[in-house]
Amino acid sequence: MVSETTQVKEVAPDPETRLMQADAIIHRNVLWALGAGVVPIPIADVLAVSAVQVKQLKELSALYGIAFREDLAKKLVGSLLVGIGGVGVGAALGMSLAKLIPVVGTALGIVSVPVASGAFTHAIGRVFVMHFESGGTFLDFDPSRMREHFRREFEGAKEKVAKMQNRPGAPSVSPQGPA
Repeated sequence: MVSETTQVKEVAPDPETRLMQADAIIHRNVLWALGAGVVPIPIADVLAVSAVQVKQLKELSALYGIAFREDLAKKLVGSLLVGIGGVGVGAALGMSLAKLIPVVGTALGIVSVPVASGAFTHAIGRVFVMHFESGGTFLDFDPSRMREHFRREFEGAKEKVAKMQNRPGAPSVSPQGPA
């Protein structure tokens, strides 16, 4: 597979503006992840969410003027997800595969996968914004050093994403069940 590299752009000079733009990128991609998580086909939902997360990193790297490599971004996202433990990754895959069980499994998968997908996407965005704000790049990102911060961001994002999901225009599921 060919790795895509983007050229760097001019970084917003005002940190406040840059952070607002980064938050907008994260918010938009969390909404995309919520939608991708609703895909009824097991594993296809996980692949769609992964694509959203890589797209988010591409957008953030452009904002921060950092060269983007798709292959490296995929590896770093995978390292963060694996870093929260086999339970986290297993739960995400299990929720996706639960969609294979007629009625109950489908309902559980369609409810839980979007929230987890959105929370993962939010946490990934927040961790990379922090890293980029401190002058980091993809090449010096150390997933093992970021695991605890990622875990905290993920835990905090679950409730926030569930609330986002219940707003008008968001996928029509909630943590309590399909709407």
